[in-house]
Order: sequence, then C-alpha cells, then structure tokens
Amino acid sequence: MKKYLVILMALVGFCMTAQAQRTEIFASYGGYTQMDAMDCHDGGPDVNNAWGALNLGVNVNVAPNFWIGPSYTFSSTTRKKWDDNHFYYHAIMLNGRYDYYRNRIVTVYGKVGVGCVIMHETWDDDDDDYTKDKGYFAFQINPIGATVGLTDVFSIFGELGFGAQGLVQVGFKLRL
Repeated sequence: MKKYLVILMALVGFCMTAQAQRTEIFASYGGYTQMDAMDCHDGGPDVNNAWGALNLGVNVNVAPNFWIGPSYTFSSTTRKKWDDNHFYYHAIMLNGRYDYYRNRIVTVYGKVGVGCVIMHETWDDDDDDYTKDKGYFAFQINPIGATVGLTDVFSIFGELGFGAQGLVQVGFKLRL
C-alpha cells in the first residue's frame, strides 16, 4: 500500500511540475546561414547564396532563466549556371537559452544550439533525375538576443550570432 501511495504522490508531483513549466513556440527568419559560409553543398562550384532560413521551434523553461528545446530550419539554393540543380537544407537542433536580464517587457539572453544539417541535392541530366544526400554538423551561437513582450502571449525578438539559423534573426514567439 505504501508503494502505491508513494507512486501516486510522485505522479501528482510530476504532473503539477510539468504544468507549471512555461512553454513557448517561435518562428523566425535568419539571413546568411552556416550553409552558405561553410560549404554545406559538397564542394560544388558556382553555388548561389541561399535566400536565408526559416526557423521553427519550441522552448521549455526548465530552470530559472534557462530554456531548452528543439528547432527545425529550412533553406535552399541553386547553382549559378544550372537552374535545374537545387540544394535543400534541413537543420534539426537542440537549443539552450540563458536569460541575462528580464523586466516586465524586455528579456535579454544568449543562445547556443547543436544538431545536424541534411543537404538534399537534386538535378536533371537529360531524361534522368538524380538526388544526393549528405549530412553536416549544425550549430548556432547567439551571444545576444532580445525579446519584447507585446502581450502576455505574443512577443517579437531579434538575435545576433552565427550558425544554421542565420547571422541575424527576427521573429515572433507565442507563450503557451
């Protein structure tokens, strides 16, 4: 009987703790990514710079001032001479964020992330279609970022750093 009571108390405590954690989802655009700067296109010549990166993710507040969560990034580009040669980049990372300063409206923070970039290349050669996949190490280092809360649920943010998500990122967050 004691075992069941202890297990029940542990489950109730775990559920209450999980509900007390704050969660946010974010979407952003980042310009000039790791994929452009670090040859994530298998050394091919004449590759255009990508248009940037779209980022989506979730952050969970796991400790005071510390957030952690997964993110997904998409980007693409082509070769300069061949319009039918496309590169698609998919980055999956785990991010950690530490809040340096916070008041009612503004939060200033730093963020790091690690994961992988999956490069998917496609091209046409006469009547045949070819594809190739390759993986790369992905990272994101943002020493400075700021969030401005417009409501209790909606905020906008900007970050400076370097990595798969972009050199400069701007976006929005929804707090759940």
